[in-house]
Amino acid sequence: MILGMSTATFTSLHVVISMVGIGSGLAVMYGFLAGKRYDGMTAIFLVTTVLTSVTAFGFPSEHLLPSHKVGIISLVILAIAIPARYGFHLAGAWRPTYVVGAAMALYLNVFVLVVQLFEKVPALRALAPTQKEPPFLVAQLLVLAFFVALTILSAKRFHIEQTRTT
Repeated sequence: MILGMSTATFTSLHVVISMVGIGSGLAVMYGFLAGKRYDGMTAIFLVTTVLTSVTAFGFPSEHLLPSHKVGIISLVILAIAIPARYGFHLAGAWRPTYVVGAAMALYLNVFVLVVQLFEKVPALRALAPTQKEPPFLVAQLLVLAFFVALTILSAKRFHIEQTRTT
């Protein structure tokens, strides 16, 4: 039992929160590219991304796992990105700080999604049973390259002076 829920229920809740975070994060990134602030979607993205990292610590474990380390990194990034967005209102250097932080937090969620897909989907697990094989590494490198390009474009295109709230 985790927080009064079965492990299966808690896992399902964690997965749903994670998927909402990834979906809303992709919408926010689209907004960056289009020069639009999706305020409601941004709030959903940031809340669910924080909850994804926090709930990951609820799973039983006897030691610090790589997933915990990713969660810690994500929470540190979000501890900078959230004030950049809401406390400093994207003024000056806080705009690119927020964009890069949001992109990094989303990337970490997608990174973990790829890990989980290679663990849980039989066809992918067969390709990379230890996650050290080339198919896993190629998948993660493609995700990383996509997010590096997306982050650079987003930082260049998202300017607060021209953004519209939606």
